[in-house]
Amino acid sequence: MERGSYYREKLAGEALERCYQVGSARVQRYLRAEMDFVVAHVHPGDVVLDLGCGYGRTLADLAGAARLVVGIDTSPESLALAAARLRSLPNLLLACMDAARLAFVDATFDVVVCVQNGIAAFGVDRRALVHEAWRVLRPGGLAIFSSYSDKFWDDRLAWFEAQAAAGLIGSIDRRRSGGGVIVCSDGLVLGAVRPEEFAPLVAGLDAEVASVEVDGSCWFHLLRRPDAGAGGGRPGSQPIA
Repeated sequence: MERGSYYREKLAGEALERCYQVGSARVQRYLRAEMDFVVAHVHPGDVVLDLGCGYGRTLADLAGAARLVVGIDTSPESLALAAARLRSLPNLLLACMDAARLAFVDATFDVVVCVQNGIAAFGVDRRALVHEAWRVLRPGGLAIFSSYSDKFWDDRLAWFEAQAAAGLIGSIDRRRSGGGVIVCSDGLVLGAVRPEEFAPLVAGLDAEVASVEVDGSCWFHLLRRPDAGAGGGRPGSQPIA
């Protein structure tokens, strides 16, 4: 099964939520550290796009930090669960959409977020994904992509084995898994994107780019669109470290 249809059909809605619930305390710490990093880069006046929002795990945190959040996903089941759970949030919009083919005009968002290894898990052309995020960024805007650190491999593998034990994904093929790639018996193959693998994806973009390791569990790959000048960019935008 292709990864796009995997998360749209097999691992959607409550099944996807269960994947996060079976994670160990170390996995929960990683997930919290990931969101804390993202929220620290969101300003109160920002309009934020969340790529692959799933059942809404990240949306409440983002909505609490931004003026408006738009969450997109390819799974109607996941989006329906998010809509039901988060109907009280007045600054949240949801849409069914492919992250690599966004139906937004240029320069729509202050921040574009793609967390939890979406850059590898979506199963789309990674360069197209990054360039679409870049296209919809406003001057001074920031795109944030996260992936796994090699330091997190043992905890990540144990997490996926817990998901397999719960019947959420196929059993882990230990012989073929390694080097940052997890291979499941049902055809699911999930890698990660290291800094040296992210760099070619932004070739040709006039962007400030940085990769930052957080919590010994994840890499954040950041790219900022240059500010258009005084009064033309995102308020408070700063160089990324």
